[in-house]
Amino acid sequence: MLKRFAVDLTPLRKYPDFKNLWLSGLITYLGSMVTYVALPFQIKELTNSYIAVGAMGAVQLIPLIIFGLYGGVLADRVDRKKMIITTEFVLMLMVLTLVVNSRLEKPHLIWLYVVAGCFSALDGLQRPSADAILPRLVGHDDLPAASALMSLRWQFGVIVGPSIAGILLATSGISTAYLVDIATFIISITLLLRVRSVAPIPTSDADSMSTISSLFEGIKYAASRKDLLGTYIVDLCAMFFAMPNALFPFWADQMHARWALGLFYAAGTIGSIIVTLTSGWIKNYPHHGFAVMVAAIGWGAAITLAGATHSLFLIIFFLAMAGASDMVSALFRGAIWNQSIPDHLRGRLAGIELLSYSVGPLGGQMRAGGVAAWTNLRTSVVSGGLLCVGFVVLAGSALPKFRKYDVRTNEFAVEQRKIRLADRNSPENSETDQ
Repeated sequence: MLKRFAVDLTPLRKYPDFKNLWLSGLITYLGSMVTYVALPFQIKELTNSYIAVGAMGAVQLIPLIIFGLYGGVLADRVDRKKMIITTEFVLMLMVLTLVVNSRLEKPHLIWLYVVAGCFSALDGLQRPSADAILPRLVGHDDLPAASALMSLRWQFGVIVGPSIAGILLATSGISTAYLVDIATFIISITLLLRVRSVAPIPTSDADSMSTISSLFEGIKYAASRKDLLGTYIVDLCAMFFAMPNALFPFWADQMHARWALGLFYAAGTIGSIIVTLTSGWIKNYPHHGFAVMVAAIGWGAAITLAGATHSLFLIIFFLAMAGASDMVSALFRGAIWNQSIPDHLRGRLAGIELLSYSVGPLGGQMRAGGVAAWTNLRTSVVSGGLLCVGFVVLAGSALPKFRKYDVRTNEFAVEQRKIRLADRNSPENSETDQ
């Protein structure tokens, strides 16, 4: 009984290329989280300014949008493994410049912003290839389990990486923190070199299309698939209306519990980890669209309840429930994307997905802060949760193909299952899987 719910480790045992990719990402993300903490810490040390630290987020947004979309186009035109390795190497070089800068008598503040923008651009270039490579390394039916494992490595990095950073910054200094990140890049690239090449599948017009035309082909495809469109809309509604993270410092103050600020931030991750560790059942539940919709409603309802209660314990509990709901939604969205999108479009769609789950939270932070300033904190949280529920229900009602998505019968999922089965049964792939 318990085995049915435990996280499915089959992809790690069954696919050596996936195991190396997973381990590479686990290690490099751990190091990247160290730099993620060290970079704003260094800005704070140099300026002692909230505005200076906050400006780092502003310089990252535009590069992420531009290069995320362009990275999606490249992911459908170049070898995805080579794209990931190349961006990892350049990222390592950028961190090396941070080491050099940190050792100067007067480190250059402007360079920290330049590197932050470059990080965002390189992340936008890399992530579509990193997402799009998965269906080429894992069998069709094992993709939900693989997605859960990819989420687990991210959760591990989010929790452990900042903890390591805090220790390094307190004991060894900023330069050491950056050097640790460089070491993880070296290990990551070594593991990536053991992953087989994933060249793009040639199409009749792929080479003749301009970058803009190629990008719009992906957008047109996404808009034509109402089942796919529903995943983007529902996620945007959930994140825009019910993302209260910007209010956490004020919320902790109102509860007279500044000591609990860390719990406000950690609660959602704790909930998501619990879901990931018990995600074995997901691969056996076929109604993916309905699951995404219900999970998004659960997210909004949990945020509403967190805003309505005056008990610190219940607030943390409902925030954890929100994180759990969000992870259920993420896992089923990932299953829809990975199991139904044609490979020659997968990179461009991954770029669109990157924007859907990156821009939504940024807009949500602004909405939450603006409404709280206009009314008050609790009104902002509760109204956001209720609006999330209402808009998700509306989106589900307006998009029946999304709501009724069944992986067993969806025409796009069935077609991709046949293609991937035929591909895995080909002689060259049969030999690779041995």
